[in-house]
Amino acid sequence: MNRKIHTKQASACHCMNLRRSSLAISQVYDEFLAPSGLKISQYLLIKHVKRLGPVSVSNLALEIGKDRTTVVRNLKPLEERELIVDTAKQHTRDRQLEVTDRGIEILEQAEPLWLEAQDFIEEYLGKDDMNTLTGLLSKIEVLVP
Repeated sequence: MNRKIHTKQASACHCMNLRRSSLAISQVYDEFLAPSGLKISQYLLIKHVKRLGPVSVSNLALEIGKDRTTVVRNLKPLEERELIVDTAKQHTRDRQLEVTDRGIEILEQAEPLWLEAQDFIEEYLGKDDMNTLTGLLSKIEVLVP
């Protein structure tokens, strides 16, 4: 993928730099995943539901490190597209999510696109910088439970 690399001035605020970087990386993944019809947030949700399923919304939220309300909001379009379904018994409060056959098809289409995005980021940053970044992000992530 040919991308124009833009020069930007870093902020004095570490939080702002991390947020801008997070937005940029999400946009790159979204561009790569566009042919599948998924955003990176949707791809990751489907992938986790497939791996964990059947899984409750609460356990899914814990696994991916997002609050439950955000997960519920992000699941809605996937359920509307019938990529994920609630298989809990009727009249139970604890939803049990599973990936549908259509969801698995979309995931299979998206997987090589996700790998291309992974390769692009690693090629752009270089393996050493990618390893350093991953280590630093992990170090930051443990600041909160």
